[in-house]
Amino acid sequence: MHKRKLLFWAACFGMLFFGISLITLGAVVPGLKEKYHLDEISSGTLFSIMPFGILVGALFFGPFCDKYGYKILLALSCFFMFAGFEGIAYAPSHSILKICVFLFGVGGGAINGATNALISDISEKDKGANLSLLGVAFGLGALGMPFILGILENKFNYEVIVSIVGVATFIVGVFYLIIKFPPPKQSSGFPLAHSFSWIKDKLLILIAFFLFCQSSFEAIINNWTTTYLTTRLSILPNKALYALSLFVVGMTVMRLLLGSIFRNTDGKKIWIGSFTMIFLGLVFLLIKSSGFSLAGLIVLGAGLAGGFPIMLGFVGDCYKELSGTAFSLVLVIALLGNMIINYCMGIIAQNYGIQHLITVAFAELIAMILLCTAILKKLNKNK
Repeated sequence: MHKRKLLFWAACFGMLFFGISLITLGAVVPGLKEKYHLDEISSGTLFSIMPFGILVGALFFGPFCDKYGYKILLALSCFFMFAGFEGIAYAPSHSILKICVFLFGVGGGAINGATNALISDISEKDKGANLSLLGVAFGLGALGMPFILGILENKFNYEVIVSIVGVATFIVGVFYLIIKFPPPKQSSGFPLAHSFSWIKDKLLILIAFFLFCQSSFEAIINNWTTTYLTTRLSILPNKALYALSLFVVGMTVMRLLLGSIFRNTDGKKIWIGSFTMIFLGLVFLLIKSSGFSLAGLIVLGAGLAGGFPIMLGFVGDCYKELSGTAFSLVLVIALLGNMIINYCMGIIAQNYGIQHLITVAFAELIAMILLCTAILKKLNKNK
């Protein structure tokens, strides 16, 4: 019999390294540009390869886990990420680097989905709260890598640091091969076929499009806030990056609270509080003040903290028989939202100005409120 606490911590380690992987490429790109003589277009290609890899990993992890279990998938994901870390550190050519970045993305996308599905499967109750704690591990990874690089940059070059992190990821993969996981859910057939039948499932599609908005909301804040702050408030780029880290801090702290102090709080109250904080965070960002902007990013991160854990908890509760496949479907749609809305934001910023970042964010908030209301009504009917 598998041990829930051991599996919980195993999932947290995987999510920690996923958080690290998302930040690593952007953090070391100046060194990569110098090493491989990359121009802006070549650098942009690397940034586009990784999300494509994440999308591929998110698409296949669920059916694979439902059919074959978590052990092989999680171990392979770690080994792919290991190849990615080592490739970023020591790839002999730009072409090999691109392959490694793709594997990096595939491993990251698969481990993100699989760890969420695993926590859902081993949680008999309070799935959303436990998934929030898993999200804390992601936040620690995302915040920790720039911190580590900053502290050690005068003692070691980025290749050594990234390579050591890669070795740690490989060790986690070996650990996954040793411990025991829940058995596969489907012994015959391949669960991917269920994805097509679930397209007609209104509840699952509503959740998927809520996460479409949630993921794209997080993306435009992560990718466009520094430009917004430097343009609107004339904040120096390095200080704008520091300000953006407060968004991750707000999200991580709130996920810790959702998994502990607010674990038994009524869901309706949590949603009201979350949407209120998102609204206030955006209002603060409208005020031309660096102090209000910093506060706004913290509050905004806190408001967005519950979206993924709570909604994925609903998926885990309602689709227990093939939770991995259901998670794959909603996460793929969420990732598509990330890519589509982020691209559209670029067009809007170029043609109409970066100030419309807040306009797009308010539109996302309205859509999320409407979708959440419909989801909660649907869940109440199904009880």
